[in-house]
Amino acid sequence: MPGMWWVVGAVAVLGLLSAYLIWTSGRVQRLQVRADSAARALDAHLLRRAAAAAVLAEQRYGVELYAAARIALDAAPEEREAAENDLTRQLRAVRLDPDDPACAAVIAASRRLGLARQVHTDLVRDARSARGRPVVRLFRMGRGREWPRYFDIDDPTLASHADVTTG
Repeated sequence: MPGMWWVVGAVAVLGLLSAYLIWTSGRVQRLQVRADSAARALDAHLLRRAAAAAVLAEQRYGVELYAAARIALDAAPEEREAAENDLTRQLRAVRLDPDDPACAAVIAASRRLGLARQVHTDLVRDARSARGRPVVRLFRMGRGREWPRYFDIDDPTLASHADVTTG
C-alpha cells in the first residue's frame, strides 16, 4: 500500500506539470496573437496618418510634405520606419491649425497613431518576455512564429498651433 501513494503522488505531480505547461503554451500563443493584431492596427493607423497628410499636402502645404506622405504610403516593410520618421519631421515643420478640418484630421490621426504605437510596444515587450523564459525555450513553445518586432519611430503626436500658443 505505501508504494501506491508514490504512484498517486507522481501522477499528481505530472498532472500539475502538464497543466502548467499547457497553460504557459496557451499564454505564449495568446500574447503572440495579440502582438500580431497590434502590429496590424499600428499599420492601419500609419496608413491613415499618411493618407491624411497627403490630402493636407495637396490642399495647402506642397511638394515636400506630399512626397513624404507618398513615400510613407508606398514604403516596403523594411523601409517603413525611416519613411514614417521622415513624415513626422515634415509634419512638425508645418503649422497645423486645429480649426482647419484637414489639419485636424492629421492631428487626430497622429494622436491615435501614438496610442497604437504604445499598445504595440507593450504587447511586443510582453510577448518577447514570455518567449524568452527558459521553460518556453526548452519546450520550444513559440516555434512556427517569428519573434515580434518593435516598430521604432519618433513620437508621432503633433502639437497644434493652439497647443503651442496656450501651453
